[in-house]
Amino acid sequence: MSPSDIEIGRIGASTRKRMSGFSLIELVIALGVVSILTAISIPYLYQYRKLYKSEDQAIKIMDLMREAGQIALTKRRTIRLDINISNPANPVVHLTDEAGAATDVLAKTIPLEPFNEIRMDVAPAGVTKPNPPNYADVAFTAGVWSMRFKSDGSVRNAADIPISGTLYVWPPKTVPYNSADLTPRLTEVRAITIFGGSGAVRYWKHNGTAFVPFQ
Repeated sequence: MSPSDIEIGRIGASTRKRMSGFSLIELVIALGVVSILTAISIPYLYQYRKLYKSEDQAIKIMDLMREAGQIALTKRRTIRLDINISNPANPVVHLTDEAGAATDVLAKTIPLEPFNEIRMDVAPAGVTKPNPPNYADVAFTAGVWSMRFKSDGSVRNAADIPISGTLYVWPPKTVPYNSADLTPRLTEVRAITIFGGSGAVRYWKHNGTAFVPFQ
């Protein structure tokens, strides 16, 4: 056998080795490592998601308020935003174009977190209002809080009176959920203030002692 034949044989053996892939033992070890890492990370991911639920919901509502105000200014019509918590297991936000004298047109419905995860119906215990502006807490009527965003930038109620208020968004601390217990996880409490005269919206985070303006 010539030296060239020997070299070709070595190359062929090397190629076959590379093409043979991983052994069964290597695959089992790799799958075991992935399984262990997954088992470790899932609880952390769950806690991370839970930690930011109140923040996600507050920002979602605040963005909808700003969207309603922008549509009202652009279309020169009244846009109504209803936060409906009449069903604590399935609260929603409705964005409606009142369309002048015509029939109201529902633009979108956005689901919110259930009350056992995030509450908005009352202020939590142990917090003071964001101050300034020290607005009154929002008042739900039959489980609904309605804001009418006008073409002049103001926000008014059904009686066409400018409304200003503070909406609290917070996770219940007690597990299992108890509606009578208003104890929150303080550092996860969020608040949104809205000024009826101009439609200005402000976002607040609680640092465990007081509310701090964020946006």
